[in-house]
Amino acid sequence: MNEFDLIRQYFTRPTPRAVVGIGDDAALLSLSPGHQLAVSADMLVAGRHFFADADPERLGHKALAVNLSDLAAMGAKPSWFTLSLALPSVDADWLAAFSRGMFALADAHGIELVGGDTTKGPLTIAIQIAGEVETGARMLRSQAQLGDDIWVSGPLGAAAAAVMYRTGRVNLAAEVAARCDLRLDLPQPRVALGRAIRPLVHAAMDISDGLAGDLRHICQRSQCGARIEVDAVPAAPELAALPAELALEAKLAGGDDYELLFTAPTSARPQLAAIGQDLGLALSRIGQITAGAGVQFVGAAGETLDLGLGGFDHFRAP
Repeated sequence: MNEFDLIRQYFTRPTPRAVVGIGDDAALLSLSPGHQLAVSADMLVAGRHFFADADPERLGHKALAVNLSDLAAMGAKPSWFTLSLALPSVDADWLAAFSRGMFALADAHGIELVGGDTTKGPLTIAIQIAGEVETGARMLRSQAQLGDDIWVSGPLGAAAAAVMYRTGRVNLAAEVAARCDLRLDLPQPRVALGRAIRPLVHAAMDISDGLAGDLRHICQRSQCGARIEVDAVPAAPELAALPAELALEAKLAGGDDYELLFTAPTSARPQLAAIGQDLGLALSRIGQITAGAGVQFVGAAGETLDLGLGGFDHFRAP
């Protein structure tokens, strides 16, 4: 099977919302009036971003989900994506499962595959995603304001616990490990939430590399500080099976949660609570934007905690 046969068999589908999709040298896309194009890209490398023996159907889901999560953090409506694959060999069963997982999530969000590339090499998945956001109505990391509440969209840490289990750092009962695996392998991008909160929120991003590290990005871009109440940060129930120190690490610094982290004025509390209830999501206020710089973690009595937590670093040894 050559490159073009592979694309035709596993990745070519109708693209009614693209002027030109797969089959030409470039896709042609049309924006709705009064909208801007939001574009993001993510690369997943076997052994670095996912385990080499990952289930291909789950991997297809996750590869697209992490990109959808980026658009969710911008309050954008996803429309199109491209896929570039480096494959060690052509494995028909792997490709069928991968494309099945990817297209199931694409269909759930109404997004079309409009192009990409394939080559032979170490297993690498690169997706570029594009969507629309109303002109001037956007959430940026640089827009946090002094006194803003800091929110997260769901319990944190289960995906990190799955990594700890798979790498031998912790022992988990089979049913607990299976639930953690679901959070790691099948993250649910908060696209509907991003669209709903966009008119109320100042700054936002998705939690991919851990709460501590990702919140620092907002602080740096917004030239502010943050005060986080550790006990207010919602922990995945599975973390109860971990030693306390590792549970805290998973909750505050574990990656792969793909929940939304955002700041909003205190006046938005009732509306945000209503949005969370409508979407069936437990939105949690975990702290406040402050003057100064950096992220401060505080305990139940208001004492400063020196936790020494960072986030995932792509260039740090695994």
